[in-house]
Amino acid sequence: VPGKRHLDEDDASVSWRKRKKHFFILSNSGKPIYSRYGDEHKLAGFSATLQAIISFVENGGDRVKLVRAGKHQVIFLVKGPIYLVCISCTEEPYESLRGQLELVYGQMIVILTKSVNRCFEKNSKFDMTPLLGGTDGVFSSLIHSFSWNPATFLHAYTCLPLAYATRQAAGAILQDVADSGVLFAILMCKHKVISLVGAQKASLHPDDMLLLSNFVMSSESFRTSESFSPICLPRYNPMAFLYAYVHYLDVDTYLMLLTTSSDAFFHLKDCRIRIEMVLLKSNVLSEVQRSMLDGGMHVEDLPADPSPRSGTSSPHLGQPRFSTDSPEGFREAFVGIGGPAGLWHFIYRSIYLDQYVSSEFSSPINSSRQQKRLYRAYQKLYASMHDKSIGPHKTQFRRDENYVLLCWVTQDFELYAAFDPLAHKALAIKTCNRVCQWVKDVENEIFLLGASPFSW
Repeated sequence: VPGKRHLDEDDASVSWRKRKKHFFILSNSGKPIYSRYGDEHKLAGFSATLQAIISFVENGGDRVKLVRAGKHQVIFLVKGPIYLVCISCTEEPYESLRGQLELVYGQMIVILTKSVNRCFEKNSKFDMTPLLGGTDGVFSSLIHSFSWNPATFLHAYTCLPLAYATRQAAGAILQDVADSGVLFAILMCKHKVISLVGAQKASLHPDDMLLLSNFVMSSESFRTSESFSPICLPRYNPMAFLYAYVHYLDVDTYLMLLTTSSDAFFHLKDCRIRIEMVLLKSNVLSEVQRSMLDGGMHVEDLPADPSPRSGTSSPHLGQPRFSTDSPEGFREAFVGIGGPAGLWHFIYRSIYLDQYVSSEFSSPINSSRQQKRLYRAYQKLYASMHDKSIGPHKTQFRRDENYVLLCWVTQDFELYAAFDPLAHKALAIKTCNRVCQWVKDVENEIFLLGASPFSW
């Protein structure tokens, strides 16, 4: 994702006004700090208008959260002296867009820490843009991820599928390093976790992992050489910097070692050399490359309906609420282009582990536009399932011209599944039970087990 796009645009440009989703950061004095599209300095008048709306409502003893104007929603988020605004006509739920503003604010805190507020206390007209110089690509990458990365609304992370022994080998050497004074040791491949280890009682929120990995992947400087950089983890401690040693082991795989010490570079460099040696000797890096080529779970590979296992007491969707007895004419005969019973895609989130697994996209959801549409459908489903004013709900079944969507929430997991719009309800329910059993059967390979200390 490139950095700032369409720099020539401003609020007078027709093209700027036609953009479907804008993000703005401004100060409480109306100074523009960041804009997704156009040059911030050319948008000074527009930023002042947004600031005036917020101030006007606050002066009346209230707080503005949402303004609807035709097809557009204007969402406001006030964080002390920092104002964040999203203007969208994408029909995403308010909760989702507000959550995205929280993440944009979190990304700013990763770079600056919350102590930047003190600068505004000393000088209300403080200009923050120089402090964020060169980070346009970081924000652009994060905003782009709102269209494809389920972690942005699930608040969970995903792991690269690996054999249990391979992940254990990576975890063992990271644990050795954590015992030598490293706060967090994280090994990742793109946005997927290979292994992570934390010092005793140190807890890492999935949102912090999302923002940290986005910061590393969207900053070119981390790719070209080993780096030692101050970073902040908003959920861990928003007021203080940690120090991150970052090194790419190959084009997609990188190691992050986090410490509280500003002079630990050489110690962390030695740790990295030890880690890299062990990863090469135990073939972890070659296994990572193989996993990248093979991909994850494919709906076409969903195992046949397993016979009842003795001693298993896992819940079944549709019992007793729905009957899963399929009519004779539909018995396993309905196989769509994807998996059994027209299954096209699924996301399974383990509540205990704060991890999720998402099946690979396959036909007919093989274009980026179709994938984005399904992502937005999941987003709406998630928001409605967790709507506190009318819920929470346990199951939901939706059918429209694009999909059958089925969601199932228990105390242990959440399952979101998309089927062919002509899929039979009873078979879809039966297939969801099979997906849950499949995930349970391969959990050693798709999840980082024993990671409960990282729950928040």
